[in-house]
Amino acid sequence: MEIVHIVLGKANPERMNGVNKVAYQLASRQAASGRSVQIWGISDDLTHNYGVRNFETKLFKKRKNPFTISSKLKQAIVKSKNTTFHLHGGWVPTFWAVAKCIKKNNKKSVLTPHGAYNTIAMETNKWTKKIYFQLIEKSLLNTMFKIHAIGASEKEGLENIYPNSKQIVLPYGFERPVNEPYTKRFKNQFIIGFVGRIDIHTKGLDLLVAAFKNFSKDKKTKLWIVGDSNEMPQLKILLKNAKISEDTILYGSKFGPEKDELIKQMDIFTHPSRNEGLPTAVLEAASFGVPSIVTKATNVGSYLSKHQAGKCIKNENVSDLTTAMEELYLAWKANNMTKYAANTNTMLNQEFNWHKLVVHFDRLYN
Repeated sequence: MEIVHIVLGKANPERMNGVNKVAYQLASRQAASGRSVQIWGISDDLTHNYGVRNFETKLFKKRKNPFTISSKLKQAIVKSKNTTFHLHGGWVPTFWAVAKCIKKNNKKSVLTPHGAYNTIAMETNKWTKKIYFQLIEKSLLNTMFKIHAIGASEKEGLENIYPNSKQIVLPYGFERPVNEPYTKRFKNQFIIGFVGRIDIHTKGLDLLVAAFKNFSKDKKTKLWIVGDSNEMPQLKILLKNAKISEDTILYGSKFGPEKDELIKQMDIFTHPSRNEGLPTAVLEAASFGVPSIVTKATNVGSYLSKHQAGKCIKNENVSDLTTAMEELYLAWKANNMTKYAANTNTMLNQEFNWHKLVVHFDRLYN
């Protein structure tokens, strides 16, 4: 059997797109374990401008009409043999066309929505999604052999609108560098960090600003925000109104080693998202021994709590976020953060080890 992952984009792990990162890591691990695997990307740009891979990548032109696919992609689906197609993303009109073509040619497909169906995500553009679901998304889900839910919030969210027995709950794995021990980065300054797309509502950056304002009084601390989007001017206004602009550094988008070096210098990582699949940035921070504060909506909080590798707080709760910052700050002052670094290492090895998880992903295809 051959597995073909289909993504919007090129599955470039050096970009902020978490869906593409996960698809790349899963395909890499499947190929390394001897499974036959490819990635097919649907993109405006057909240039193969990424690093060396251990699997084949094919690119297909994105159509202006999102409910259609190129003739070359149709032909590739028709010509495929003994193939299971693994689609990555929810509420993607192009995938409706892809799934329709796959079904028409009597082939099998599975779906990883990457958090698109969790309960909070469903509240965004609620009525538009309800209409779209009945007209488009439901028919796509009907064609799926299995549906991969990243965590409980997504499984519950989908079952609310689409009762089914197709779902399999599995976390992503994480391709990580050698775990590094925690060292106190700045002896007289406590660094709180965030890395990700600047989506103020979805990522809970308004909550982060409010909590940091409460926390930072009479402390030597800085807030580092790494990422960018067209919402950056709005974020700057939030920081100005909270009177914490001088205590905040906006780095913009950073990738690869440059991004890693910034994460390594953080004392804690924050991800107070209202809606998430499973944030790889939290796992990246963990690989450098940096504990995180996350909301339940991230689907990673239960693992942090289980291994005491950070703090999990209620969704949309500025008070809890402030308290969690205070607790980790006290541990930092007492030079008691090394235990978190050891625990993040244990968490990654036990819960997010691709070598172990790749076998479980076979349940999606068989």
